[in-house]
Amino acid sequence: MLSLTVFSLQSQVTFILDSIPDYTPPGDEIYIVGDFNDWNPGQTEYVFTKNDDDKWSITLGEQPHGLVILFKFTRGSWETVEKGPNGEEIDNRSFSFGNGLTKHLVIHNWAEGGGESTAAENVAIIDDAFYMPQLDRTRRIWIYLPPDYNNTELNYPVLYMQDGQNLFDTQTSFSGEWEVDETLNDLSGQGYQVPIVVGIDNGGGYRIDEYSPWFNPQYGGGEGEQYMGFIVETLKPFIDENYRTLSDRENTGIMGSSLGGLISHFGSLEYQDVFSKAGIFSPSYWFSDSVWTFTSDAGEQANIRFYLMCGGMEGENTVPDMMNMADTLREIGFAESEVKTKVVPQGQHNENLWRQEFKEAYLWLFPDYASGIYSHENVKPLTIKPNPSENQITLSLPKDAQIQQIEITDSSGRVIFHSEFFDGRVLNISVYLPGIYLIRVITNKSTYLGKFVKI
Repeated sequence: MLSLTVFSLQSQVTFILDSIPDYTPPGDEIYIVGDFNDWNPGQTEYVFTKNDDDKWSITLGEQPHGLVILFKFTRGSWETVEKGPNGEEIDNRSFSFGNGLTKHLVIHNWAEGGGESTAAENVAIIDDAFYMPQLDRTRRIWIYLPPDYNNTELNYPVLYMQDGQNLFDTQTSFSGEWEVDETLNDLSGQGYQVPIVVGIDNGGGYRIDEYSPWFNPQYGGGEGEQYMGFIVETLKPFIDENYRTLSDRENTGIMGSSLGGLISHFGSLEYQDVFSKAGIFSPSYWFSDSVWTFTSDAGEQANIRFYLMCGGMEGENTVPDMMNMADTLREIGFAESEVKTKVVPQGQHNENLWRQEFKEAYLWLFPDYASGIYSHENVKPLTIKPNPSENQITLSLPKDAQIQQIEITDSSGRVIFHSEFFDGRVLNISVYLPGIYLIRVITNKSTYLGKFVKI
């Protein structure tokens, strides 16, 4: 009887750099980074060496024919990732195994941390070296404040986000920014309420260790518990003490992508008394099977809204893993309405996808806050008629209310009108540009807050 043995076709590839920037510092090493090593920019297993022709080269081991990898080149960190011919951001490179044994490539430029910042004016760096006692390290921390923050007495929800260097500023990002600041400022201009956002830089070489509580023998990990301890025990108390926040769990969320999505998943379930919202983009559930056991054991202790999103072009297991995790969350007690999934068919594992999907995720995670005017015991909603209006508006206030101050700000937070002890209820807005405006009225009895549209 004849027996047949079926072999799976496999191949390897050698990448050769025909040209690198002339200004590459002598002694610097060049690395390949990609989805095959969870985008670790300086992993020693993926460093180039000089070949017999004095060119940089690296060989990636045998893989099945047809396997597609996404990758870029760095000099050991995302601050030195490759750039295009004019210094612009470039898309991820790709290669399909079986498509040749040698691939010649060119690196045009390196990111050097130069250029102008693209962060909005309402983005600031709290500290370039915020101490993390749980890990005995320091980290840069960013903060985004809503456009009207300095013109109100309101407190705001807070969203804690991973990979802070990629959220607000192209200058510090390694593959384009999320444009969190531009997106939220635009939403504010459309009349939505927006939160405070705290961005925590990843630790570069520590990123994998900090973004997983479980150890992977090939990639590392295992410091996720300490990292989340830093956010909950050190960073959040600092933010709540120094900024006007709504510090309860109903107004606190966490968000991240890739391994940042994995640690956000872990953090939301580990600290259900702290977080009630989790944005989990392109989660790396493949990193450790322990995530499934942990999730099942954690169970549902309080209501949490989960927004799970990934692209259809991120790898064959990404979509099934995410869908299976959504089912697991429902099985442990979370309601169908609390777990939303979205697959972007052509979406790839990069900032472009996460940037495009951030707006929808925010509006879904914070629906009540985003769509209404938050009121508390000292602030009441202000009724304005007509609204929209072209020439004038009338403020609906109690007859015995004496106006002590009126202040109007535009959608960027700029004060365009201020008056004390205003006599009357009618305001002329004919000179204002079309748009959305916030108005605060302080009377002898209460503070009122409202929005109107000038057409």
